Amino acid sequence: MKIGELSQLTNVSIRSIRHYEKKGLLQADRLENDYRSFAESAVDRVVAIQLYLKLGLTADEIGVLFTGNIANPDDYEYCEAMLSMYEEKLTQVDRQIAALQQLKKILKRQISLTLSKK
Repeated sequence: MKIGELSQLTNVSIRSIRHYEKKGLLQADRLENDYRSFAESAVDRVVAIQLYLKLGLTADEIGVLFTGNIANPDDYEYCEAMLSMYEEKLTQVDRQIAALQQLKKILKRQISLTLSKK
């Protein structure tokens, strides 16, 4: 299938699909006219990429998962590499939340100080 069809089937922009291909997350054959031709399995692959991006993984991290053949989101088998990556992402999210909560405290204090001086 051509890139436009893949885009429509997955609701993912052509630009994103090209980016996934450039990052090695998705492969396409080239036709004689140099158009990309994707296999039917590319639909599932793009859906999986989107899921992992929503989970906060980077394209490089997703590439590692795909390289290790452990990135099938429908495979609920225990996987040490996936668990480790998810735990690391969760730790990063927790740190970001803590930093934002601290920033929120500071902003509230500054607003309160500013209002008290009026």
